[in-house]
Amino acid sequence: MTGNHKDTSISRRRALVVTGGTVAAGGLAVAGYQSAFADEATTTATTDATASASATASESSGTCVLMSSVTEGPYYLDNALVRKDITEGKSGVPLTLRITVQDTTESCAPVAGAAVEIWHCDAWGYYSGYTTANPGGSAPAESEDGSTANDNTYLRGYQIANANGVVKFETIFPGWYTPRTCHIHLKVHTGGQKEDGTYEGGKVNYTGQLFFPDDAAQEIFTLEPYSQHSGSYTTLDNDMVYDGGGASSGLLTLKPVHKKDVSKGYRGFITLGIDPDAENTGAGSGGGGTPPSGEPPADAPTDSASASSSASS
Repeated sequence: MTGNHKDTSISRRRALVVTGGTVAAGGLAVAGYQSAFADEATTTATTDATASASATASESSGTCVLMSSVTEGPYYLDNALVRKDITEGKSGVPLTLRITVQDTTESCAPVAGAAVEIWHCDAWGYYSGYTTANPGGSAPAESEDGSTANDNTYLRGYQIANANGVVKFETIFPGWYTPRTCHIHLKVHTGGQKEDGTYEGGKVNYTGQLFFPDDAAQEIFTLEPYSQHSGSYTTLDNDMVYDGGGASSGLLTLKPVHKKDVSKGYRGFITLGIDPDAENTGAGSGGGGTPPSGEPPADAPTDSASASSSASS
């Protein structure tokens, strides 16, 4: 991945038109996305509903259960774009993420129109907006990844739930950093609207994190580019945020695209039970801990991130 690195001092900081598509980066990502997302173009409303029912059945421990809210962490930025594909060319094992939002106060009715926002680190443990923060262990500098990703927006995005309360994201399997296990952050917003490519107004009903089974994460981390980040990985049992509650605590159900070749990607499913009348921004709440050292670049937005800089990510 780092072998084809060129002078990115200008191109990596150039504003990208990220809402229109993704720049492919490396054979792993290209081949993986073709396999993982091949069925997207032909998906119909009927198939969507069937898949939603199947996913709900496999996640029964998290269905119609009010999810546990946790901290938003120190790496939240209020600049995510409304888009399905959030990769921006970042290399890694493809992950299709399907999230169903349900109203636990109304017989598990879908929360149509809910805005689900996610953000997570790249394969080496770096977050957009904080690309100089040390992920712990030994990893190449984020600038060596060879992609043209925008340093303030990669691996962040919103999707608006359909009539079934479902959103889908195309991303990569996150990496890790000390002292956390592999995870994805998310917020569920209601009452706002899409404006200027992002989501404005309304309120945050739920702030949480999604987690990955240890066996899947550890197998992924033996592959490129993840394997270039060495060090001590934190398992679920030792994580400071995950409380062991399974799906109701954010543990994803994962299905490999190809059972014999996990580099082709995974599909992840979860049902989020929320209270649409509640408000939980997650700023400063949940588990504590010291984030990796390092400062955000001078051009990174810092308003929301500064408010939660002492929280665990």
